[in-house]
Amino acid sequence: MTTAHVRDLDLRFQTHAALQLDTSWSELERAIVMTVAYADVFDYPLTSREIHRYLAGVAADPLEAETALRQSLLKSGALAAVGPYVMLPERTAIVETRRRRAAIATRMWPPAVRYGRMIGRLPFVRMVAVTGALAVSNVETGADIDYLIITVPGRLWLCRAIVIALVRLAAQRGHILCPNYLLSERALALSQHSLYGAHELMQMVPITGVPWYQRMRQANTWADALLPNAAGRPYVVTPEAAASSRGQTLAELALRTPIGSWLERWEMDRKVRKFSARHPGNPEISMNSDCCKGHFDSHGQRTLAAYADRVRTLVE
Repeated sequence: MTTAHVRDLDLRFQTHAALQLDTSWSELERAIVMTVAYADVFDYPLTSREIHRYLAGVAADPLEAETALRQSLLKSGALAAVGPYVMLPERTAIVETRRRRAAIATRMWPPAVRYGRMIGRLPFVRMVAVTGALAVSNVETGADIDYLIITVPGRLWLCRAIVIALVRLAAQRGHILCPNYLLSERALALSQHSLYGAHELMQMVPITGVPWYQRMRQANTWADALLPNAAGRPYVVTPEAAASSRGQTLAELALRTPIGSWLERWEMDRKVRKFSARHPGNPEISMNSDCCKGHFDSHGQRTLAAYADRVRTLVE
């Protein structure tokens, strides 16, 4: 699928809606409004830097985007601002929401990094990244710590079983880990191309395995059509831990055996049956030898539906 085709598919609704916005606005100004509307779904006002990074569908210079924001949209009242934050009109209350959630995230990041490093030292793990709400420090008390994990081929499900043992240990200490997306090295290209998926990819924060993060970005250039200014990592929260350890290497040798292969097939078969029976027909669930995507709450679909409602309100 070409980049142009992806852009046509995934921005079709957005482009149609943008054309119905204020006809005096430029393409860039419309994209800024749409970007702020998407963030509003999460009660998340944006800084001008964030607006530029996540500007949907329009490549722009940071100064150009800043000028369009300050000299047009804020002056006209199309958008509002409180300090460094920009939001939809009459949504200034979410500034306090962002600040409160950021304070909670500050307390969650140290254990998120610590457990991420621990996961990174487990057998067959090649990359660990924080995803979801914590990746943008927009969490409530008691929120999960979501992880995306890249594994070696042929041992994804065995790796997941080992990770789940750590999840249970963390739960005893009051930390809720949610390794809800595992991919093998040969499945880095994501199958669902959407604005939500592009945001999840561009917002994730790698804790270990940065070279594999870079390969994953290179395998998903379709996302560059949706968020063309979001190059590189959003920020670095910690120096990368060692790529491997002697214990990890020895454990992998012990499990690269016929017994390890049998355990892998057994674990995959029983988990795929279990998840498929509980959540039939959910497009945000994918279970096979190279992927365990357990987004059981259909958060992506609900987000895009809420975004469409925001845009319709703007148009009306």
